[in-house]
Amino acid sequence: MAEAASFAQVWIPFCRKHAIEPRNPDSYFNMKGDPTKNQMRQDFVRDRRRVKREYDEFKVRINGLPESIRRRSDAYNAHEEIKAKRQQIEAGLEPIEPLNVSKATWMADGTYWPGAWSTPTVDQGRGDHAGIIQVMLAPPSSEPLFGNSGDDNLIDTTEVDIRLPMLVYVSREKRPNYDHNKKAGAMNALVRASAIMSNGPFILNLDCDHYVYNSMAFREGICFMMDRGGENIAYVQFPQRFEGIDPSDRYANHNTVFFDGNMRALDGLQGPMYVGTGCMFRRIALYAFDPPRYKEHGGICAGFCCCWCCGNERRRRKQVHSKDAKKPELESASINGEEEDAEMQLLPKKYGGSTALLTSIPRAEFQGRPVADHPGLKYGRPPGALRERRDNLNTAVIAEAISVISCWYEDKSEWGRSVGWIYGSVTEDVVTGFRMHDRGWRSVYCVTKRDAFRGTAPINLTDRLQQVLRWATGSVEIFFSRNNGLLASTRMKILQRVAYANVGIYPFTSVFLLVYCFLPALSLFTDQFIVQTLDILFLVYLLVITLTLCMLALLEVKWAGITLEEWWRNEQFWVIGGTSAHLVAVLQGLLKVVAGVDISFTLTSKSGAEGESDEFAELYVVKWTSLMIPPLTIVMVNMIAIAVALARTVYSSNPSWSKLLGGVFFSLWVLMHLYPFAKGLMGRRGKLPTIIWVWAGLISITISLLWVAISNPANQFSSGFTL
Repeated sequence: MAEAASFAQVWIPFCRKHAIEPRNPDSYFNMKGDPTKNQMRQDFVRDRRRVKREYDEFKVRINGLPESIRRRSDAYNAHEEIKAKRQQIEAGLEPIEPLNVSKATWMADGTYWPGAWSTPTVDQGRGDHAGIIQVMLAPPSSEPLFGNSGDDNLIDTTEVDIRLPMLVYVSREKRPNYDHNKKAGAMNALVRASAIMSNGPFILNLDCDHYVYNSMAFREGICFMMDRGGENIAYVQFPQRFEGIDPSDRYANHNTVFFDGNMRALDGLQGPMYVGTGCMFRRIALYAFDPPRYKEHGGICAGFCCCWCCGNERRRRKQVHSKDAKKPELESASINGEEEDAEMQLLPKKYGGSTALLTSIPRAEFQGRPVADHPGLKYGRPPGALRERRDNLNTAVIAEAISVISCWYEDKSEWGRSVGWIYGSVTEDVVTGFRMHDRGWRSVYCVTKRDAFRGTAPINLTDRLQQVLRWATGSVEIFFSRNNGLLASTRMKILQRVAYANVGIYPFTSVFLLVYCFLPALSLFTDQFIVQTLDILFLVYLLVITLTLCMLALLEVKWAGITLEEWWRNEQFWVIGGTSAHLVAVLQGLLKVVAGVDISFTLTSKSGAEGESDEFAELYVVKWTSLMIPPLTIVMVNMIAIAVALARTVYSSNPSWSKLLGGVFFSLWVLMHLYPFAKGLMGRRGKLPTIIWVWAGLISITISLLWVAISNPANQFSSGFTL
């Protein structure tokens, strides 16, 4: 972090001076093409060469840090042992007595952390340590700060604002046998710590494998919230774009159908869902406040749900709404007198006992309001209100920030229940967005001309299936919880409830998909076509349904700007994931609901294969997982069924080729969808792993024995052919 902060003092002014995009130095220096294109300054080539040399040295220092820290720690520890030995001799103790000198990891500034570099100690180890906050870069001033052209500067920054944003390292307290709630708990700790130290009205959430590809995306996201009517926007979601995906996108990693189709469609309702990264939040919306202005949305579904389980909540919200009609501002910013005393007594029960955190809430609400630059805008703030001087960070502020990231701060509070990121689901992102929409907030889908952010995605089949399994498991949890879209309040639009209901329902379609994939094979085995009688009415009905579905698909593809290849890849992986990860997710969800068995998931691996020079080497690595058994069974059953049906027809005295072609067509249609799965099992050189052969053999033998036991093949071949 210290090395990164030091390099940022050179890199950020260079980006501002020459309008560099993307702001990720590794991506920028590895870009193909002419770097001088669209550059007007004459000193660009010189500045770029100097910054590139500084970046190369920075990478060398980063790669050498572990060895450098180890050698420095060994030297300091040896010095401490010599000092302790000298003190032992001066005290007149026997030299043979053991020295009580604890190992420590020493930093470059002479400070140290208890515990050796490789061996942790009590209260100083992974998963067992106190809260840590280190300010790497101090808060900037509110006025521009320009550099100079002195010899000490790497580049001339005379006309460049050299201010750097505040950079803080935060590591929340970790203790053994304590549920830290994974990513959701970490995000809530960051929200509380940042509220005390900076208290920005907006929060950007990025995963560790994402970076800023378009620095102007921040401005576009804030413009939505600061514009007229933007006070009701809880968050601005940006589409996810990925790098390092194989050119054919074998496993639909780009997910363009979802990000360019589904999410854009939701933008026309109450807004897109929160997908976990690339999202800009309004801080006050994370504090479980209601929006300044909202309206109730009626409907049959709304009335049924509210009468069934949300009656009390509905009446309570109507009371709050009547108060808000008289006072548009949030209660935290506009209560007074007796109401203020009563509200302040309830705040610690909701947000914890930190006074600094409680006092930051009304300030964040005020700073997040749109600018009152129009007489008709009642809910706003005066221009220039954000330029007020910020309090300096001191020891007391840091100590208060450390206290709010402790393990026990959230006890007896609403953090994780109604405030911040919601706990209790592996897909905490969808649940958190649902709660905001359920209170009446809106969201916006911001698609910039240049991608806002870019990240990485798993290109290995096993890692991709594990990722889909985690998403589907979270959806099943949502279906069996109060976060089901069918149980939403009347503040959520009806179609928005349908969209959230689909989030919880889609894994259950795997049961019907499994039947669909086995039905053609069953038809070929039994020599019975899927439909017994083909009359004109049925054929017309089938034709109309097929043409309608094709037209809808084409319209969606055309409207969203998706290519047919991307749509087909999405369809293929929908079958692959539906017959594997979705099916297992349904079983896990039922076990959790019925038997109380907790669900554990594997974090998505997004690293390439070590020791491989090929960029897509991870794509060809075969990692066996039990998720592969259902689709492998479907492939084997359909292939065996085609072979059996072909043999039956060839050796039959009265062959029915039309029936064979009809059944084979549907089986081939299933196999076409599973082609990427079969290709992934073959690896780079088309060699199947031994375990695949074992499972394929077991499945083939099982199917053959079942078919022989159920149906006597000797009676089906009049030519005397026997199996």
